[in-house]
Amino acid sequence: MVRVAQCWDDGVCNDIRLAEMLRKYNTKATFNLNPGFHTGQRQEGSWATPEYTGWSHKGYLPGKLALPELTKVYTGFEVASHCWRHEVPSGISTETFVKSALDARHFLEDMFQKPCPGFAWPCGQFTLETADALREAGFAYGRTTRKTDDVGAYQHPMILDASCHFQDNEFYRIFAEAKAKNGIFYFWGHSYEMLDSDGMWRQFEEKIKFLCDAPEVVWCDVIDLVK
Repeated sequence: MVRVAQCWDDGVCNDIRLAEMLRKYNTKATFNLNPGFHTGQRQEGSWATPEYTGWSHKGYLPGKLALPELTKVYTGFEVASHCWRHEVPSGISTETFVKSALDARHFLEDMFQKPCPGFAWPCGQFTLETADALREAGFAYGRTTRKTDDVGAYQHPMILDASCHFQDNEFYRIFAEAKAKNGIFYFWGHSYEMLDSDGMWRQFEEKIKFLCDAPEVVWCDVIDLVK
């Protein structure tokens, strides 16, 4: 048996397509959200104009789901705090950072009417001090953006490394090695990284289908990895 977990960050419009695909294959997933970025209306994704000088992903500007859409899109999956507005520990106090993480958690728990003790570090940035503080605040785990060949060997549940990013060129090899070594395969990403490219979406669906067709795979939620 190999346990497989996945999580996705930022609450973007591309998650609509992703959630539909994951429901099609009956997989589990956790979505890490920043409630402070969502408004009453959807912010559609678009391609940046030549004059645009802000952040984009390869020229693509991810849209944000509207607040009223969140329960429809994510019901049936787990949701977790990704801070209120994607804050990172550097440049702010530990207290301010923990408040942001908790504000997001409490908002999501009120919205989805269930505990949401998971966390994903924005930009993968963490310190031992903030990890300890989040643990004391009641969070169960915190996902980093680092890779590990042994997910289950974490030393601190708030510093939980994953097997790989979902677009890792060695995705299938890493899965095979995880299956042989420790029986845990955990990948993460952002759905906007597939842009609006049907080819990239088909490529990812092939990975999901591969995992679902493997008789030894058992899908689990991220929080199950630290229980």
